[in-house]
Amino acid sequence: MASRPAEQRVEARQLAAHLDAEGVRNIAVTWIDNAGIARVKAVPTARIGNAAERGIGMSPVFDVFTSDDAITESPHLGGPDGDLRLFPVLDRVTALAAQPGWAWAPADRYDQLGTPHPACQRDFARRMAARAAAAGIGLRMGFETEWVVARTPEGGGPHPTDPHTPLDYPCAGPAYGMTRIVELSDYLRDITEALTVQGIEVLQLHPEYSPGQFEVSTAAADPVRAADDVVLVRETLRAVSARHGLRASFAPSVVAGQVGNGCHLHLSLHRDGHSLHRTPDAALGLAPDAAAFLGGILAALPALLAIGCPSPASYLRLQPSQWAGVYQCWGVENREAALRLITGAPDDPDGGNAEIKTFDAAANPYLAVGAVIAAGLHGIETGTPLPDPVSGDPGALGVRERSRRGIVRLPATLTDATDHLEKSAALRDAMGEVLHGAVLAVRRAEEAQFAGSEADEIAAATRWRW
Repeated sequence: MASRPAEQRVEARQLAAHLDAEGVRNIAVTWIDNAGIARVKAVPTARIGNAAERGIGMSPVFDVFTSDDAITESPHLGGPDGDLRLFPVLDRVTALAAQPGWAWAPADRYDQLGTPHPACQRDFARRMAARAAAAGIGLRMGFETEWVVARTPEGGGPHPTDPHTPLDYPCAGPAYGMTRIVELSDYLRDITEALTVQGIEVLQLHPEYSPGQFEVSTAAADPVRAADDVVLVRETLRAVSARHGLRASFAPSVVAGQVGNGCHLHLSLHRDGHSLHRTPDAALGLAPDAAAFLGGILAALPALLAIGCPSPASYLRLQPSQWAGVYQCWGVENREAALRLITGAPDDPDGGNAEIKTFDAAANPYLAVGAVIAAGLHGIETGTPLPDPVSGDPGALGVRERSRRGIVRLPATLTDATDHLEKSAALRDAMGEVLHGAVLAVRRAEEAQFAGSEADEIAAATRWRW
């Protein structure tokens, strides 16, 4: 098998010595599968040099794992044969503030000969970012992470998954209320401290709408780093919660019928260091390429839902008039639009960005950023127009008025969204047959698993998967 360059081996040895001096004894090397689950191989710190040189063995079958650990198959992947190598990304190795003695690193995946694995989602995100750069488009992206926190059962045993068992929330304050921060001030302080120590810049941290729900927003970065960051954010929230005797759920629907957890994706476009959201004399400040990029995303949203909303539980969350963005429209500062344009303060040259409201944390973030970039670039290539913006709640307009304005409901089921992804030539070409086929196989398997299930059964079964 091809090994890494000598410089990387030297870098890995120096890194191991540094981590060892800090008391780090193990490194969790993660990748995110097509069901959005963080999978891991851990190595002792002393072995990071070997891992960086020769990789860590893993089976390609993980690309067709479902969220409940069942295994399906695609035309290219499945079964017990084959081997891949996980290479830890050395410049992202991070000592974990809430897990003493541990560090974390994302992985790139290669075959035995050192060729990038065609289903590596992180490589897909990197390729799409490079494609944008070749077109003169720079991108900054960032995620808002929502989660629900509940007490673990007496004795620390497994949390009940019976849909009729109420969750034991550690705070009882109102939505967005200061009471929740008072009740959980130590917990929230430890979250901010852990993320800061790990190099993640926290922009906002606040209570959200549902019982026990919070949201953290972190600083934007290049697309691949943004996806790395949100993985680190989730696992940090999980670890801090455990240290406080709590359990964090990032599931799209924690309790059926309640507002669920989103993971909104923000993006901004730049060319030669200048924001394409701040073009003088352009409508709403959007340069033509920015408008076409957003037009491409909006047009592709039915297919993108199979990427960003990948679970049957996602569609329990996607309900009208709950700020989830269930209609295929965009709006200026409109939190009911699937695509929200944020104009930013007039004196902030970099303040403009767009937000995709529909996505949730069951999504593989590398797939999400890669697919969004692919859709946006397709919009530029084809000159996809951005229709008129929508103000107010599209759900309150009525069927006839929505029809008159050309506002349609986005897919209401994973089956419908997956059908759109299967038919999307632009996303299939960007992802490649191997990755595209694996994602479709996992989505179809998730559909089959929950066929005929009631909403509360779906929510209970997936509550602690993410």
